[in-house]
Amino acid sequence: MLTDRLQDLVDRISRHVAASAILEDRDFHLVAFASQSGGLDRVRQASILERRSTPEVRAWFEGFGIARSDRPVRIPADAGLGTLARVCLPARWNGVTYGYVWLLDEHGDMPEDLVNEVMHEASRAGAMLAQQARVREHAEHRLQNLLSPERPVAESAAEEISALGLLDRDQPVVAIVLETVHAADWRAAPLNMWRLPGDVLLASESDHISLLAPDTRDVPGLAARVRDLYAERLPAGARDGVLVGIGAPRDDLADARASWREARLAVRVSREVPALRPVATWNELGIYRLLACGPQRELRDAVIDPAVRRLLREPDGTLLATARAYLDHAGGVQPTAAELSIHRQTLYHRLAKIERLTGLDLADGRDRLRLHLGISLAPLIAGRQ
Repeated sequence: MLTDRLQDLVDRISRHVAASAILEDRDFHLVAFASQSGGLDRVRQASILERRSTPEVRAWFEGFGIARSDRPVRIPADAGLGTLARVCLPARWNGVTYGYVWLLDEHGDMPEDLVNEVMHEASRAGAMLAQQARVREHAEHRLQNLLSPERPVAESAAEEISALGLLDRDQPVVAIVLETVHAADWRAAPLNMWRLPGDVLLASESDHISLLAPDTRDVPGLAARVRDLYAERLPAGARDGVLVGIGAPRDDLADARASWREARLAVRVSREVPALRPVATWNELGIYRLLACGPQRELRDAVIDPAVRRLLREPDGTLLATARAYLDHAGGVQPTAAELSIHRQTLYHRLAKIERLTGLDLADGRDRLRLHLGISLAPLIAGRQ
């Protein structure tokens, strides 16, 4: 495996210079590390434990021109950042920097000839990282084609993905979609692909990230990890707004779009139903799966009838909130009153007003179903009243 080869390379560098060494990709994601001797500063420790560098540290290092240099770059210690002196070996291939080999140089006296001796190993790392980058770019393009609504395009992509050995054509797969609660919060934060299994395909779009994984994986666990990898690049206050949806498995790779559509719908529902966050699964959406059954206008006309519409138009929303709580608790008076923090008699009074407003009988199971379905789906149906 490529990661094993890169680990062997970093081990060799570390032994040769008798110093701690790590390899990061160009997004400062940890790829491999080896420790021989010397100190361990706060930044190095965080890079190993969290497998990434902070934006502040990244900006500090990039300020020394490491992204453009084709030679080793010596970086002095900085007490404020908690960094020891180190040497950066840009991992380049064909004039492009794909990563960095970092050598801790605690006393700033690592011999120049020793640094130059391992520079060719950094170039080898650059070649391997470049190869991996090309593989991921090709995989991303093919995943985008696989999710195309045009069946011939999806069929062709499925054959290409199978021929490349990325996923088997007849291997059950599951789609995962990552979005944010508010579109304005979306940020193009690169995921640390080194922390994902090699058989997971990923494609980044303008407002979401799509992934495809074998169904043999722990898909909920993978979805949670993907969410963490994206959220860790965001400010602390924005992390709770990261949502993930999981579709149902499909046996044929060419049918992946159906799972992807379910995953996107699961995210859409979780925006309006916080109880489903942060990871919403298609198989657990219940009645919300009706949203995938046809044109929204027809669904709206079917479930939001005049009785439901009158309740939705109630000015202050008190009766709507009461009806929702009452129906969610299956008509249980005590838990409904407790959730709303009101007296039982107040609840009875509101229920009577709901019946008068809607013309429905809340003692009739069919009327309760009619009302519950309508007010549950209303926030998710475009053009709702």
